[in-house]
Amino acid sequence: MAYLYLAVAIIAEVIGTTAMKLSDGFTRPVPSAVTAVGYGVAFLLLSWTLRSVPVGIAYAIWSGAGIVLISAIGWVWFKQVLDLPALAGLGLILAGILVINLFSKSAGH
Repeated sequence: MAYLYLAVAIIAEVIGTTAMKLSDGFTRPVPSAVTAVGYGVAFLLLSWTLRSVPVGIAYAIWSGAGIVLISAIGWVWFKQVLDLPALAGLGLILAGILVINLFSKSAGH
């Protein structure tokens, strides 16, 4: 169940970050509220994850997956340009998440 909480926390954080971009410096009420709710849900579920998953592992997965997902949203939705070094870096982040999940006994699953 902890990894389900973590997955939803990641999604909530990505929604919150996307809404933050749309909030225009917190001058738009609806995206600003979505940001607050998204981050609130993300931190609540991350805290539940930490009941059974080591903090270093949970945070590595949470932040790494969030970086990759928000970069993809930036590329698709906000037309952010991702050059070859950026894509290589994102690939390395994904590889790190996979190594943790597939091979680390520290991941606790």
